[in-house]
Amino acid sequence: MTPQPSPARRTPQPDPEAGAAVKAADRAHVFHSWSAQDLIDPPAVAGAEGSYFWDYDGRRYLDFASGLVFTNIGYQHPKVVAAIQEQAATMATFAPAFAVEARSEAARLVAERTPGDLDKIFFTNGGADAVEHAVRMARLHTGRPKVLSAYRSYHGGTQQAVNITGDPRRWASDDGAAGVVHFWAPFLYRSRFYAETQEQECARALEHLETTIAFEGPSTVAAIILETIPGTAGIMVPPPGYLAGVRELCDKYGIVFILDEVMAGFGRTGEWFAADLSGVVPDLMTFAKGVNSGYVPLGGVAISGEIAQTFGKRPYPGGLTYSGHPLACAAAVATIGVMAEEGIVENAKRLGAEVVEPGLRELAERHPSVGDVRGVGMFWALELVKNRETREPLVPYNAAGEANAPMAAFGAAAKAHGLWPFINMNRTHVVPPCTVTEAELKEGLAALDAALSVADEHTEH
Repeated sequence: MTPQPSPARRTPQPDPEAGAAVKAADRAHVFHSWSAQDLIDPPAVAGAEGSYFWDYDGRRYLDFASGLVFTNIGYQHPKVVAAIQEQAATMATFAPAFAVEARSEAARLVAERTPGDLDKIFFTNGGADAVEHAVRMARLHTGRPKVLSAYRSYHGGTQQAVNITGDPRRWASDDGAAGVVHFWAPFLYRSRFYAETQEQECARALEHLETTIAFEGPSTVAAIILETIPGTAGIMVPPPGYLAGVRELCDKYGIVFILDEVMAGFGRTGEWFAADLSGVVPDLMTFAKGVNSGYVPLGGVAISGEIAQTFGKRPYPGGLTYSGHPLACAAAVATIGVMAEEGIVENAKRLGAEVVEPGLRELAERHPSVGDVRGVGMFWALELVKNRETREPLVPYNAAGEANAPMAAFGAAAKAHGLWPFINMNRTHVVPPCTVTEAELKEGLAALDAALSVADEHTEH
């Protein structure tokens, strides 16, 4: 079954005056994330529906970023909007210490879909605090201080989560005192292990990780945390056997294995969770984003029986005022129901294999700026390069200003053709809603084709 088409498209009605007022208030009072406040020009959004959003000038964009990779069911799904309205009318909020129907049902539905015995659900407000609490649980469960995490990763913007992160967003907040040790995870295209095959990359990455554990002292390591498939860092699907190998290392040394499914979960990979692709069961799993497509902030930690038992007679020292907020949980119940009823997970899997992958590989054949194509489901990345032979990135690592001009030109071209891209460093990610149609995908691929021609101008071909 494929997702039902959205109601007749709303036609954007230009209203530049209203847009100017929205923009003025934003610039006067809103402090934006990850930004130099005086150097940004946030677009004013007038509306959104399905796979599209539009501005106050009537310009419509196909959203190949799914917001921040969270609108897995698209914008304004009527059943989820109705569920939020109904919950608001009956019980808009309630304290987390009580049993509330929406919270209980959301936990049951999530637990039904998590792998193994991850049957206890601790709700948070989003992905970063889910990571914070997963790490706290691991440290308390083991009595150990250290956490191992990968370079080329992102785990959130709160203090512990950003220190666990393995990209430049960590640098300004990293004082070296967070108890975090970073290691290299597998990525054959830019291998740190001089590997020539996926098998070599997997084996050498696991050897590197075990050596890191040995030199740090196994008795000091509480947890290893990995994004099941790293998201913002590049959508690097791990080679076969890697996650199973990490699971074995964790079992060998008594280390808690945490999988971060905040971006990869809830249909994004064509499975309910990316862990389902490998059959690996972690001890803790974090989630957010797609659990209710971001309609109301919600995240959580799915907890194994063994770790839950640690806090059976011993209080867990952590909580949140809005843990399992009824509006957020009602949105999750409705979202999971819609995903099941409309075959949204299956849609992501089918169109990812039949339309996205062949379409992107065809673009790669024609555009010398495309060095690598990788992904699964509705979770893809194009690595843009100056030179395919040397694999030199189109822009330097963490480039800004003039150094980032080629990627800025690519992004501007995509937007000029009605496509809103997800761009990070020298990559563009193809991460549309999991409800996207074949026609919408082909529209987006055509826009990408045009934008990549601009990127090609900066190559050495």
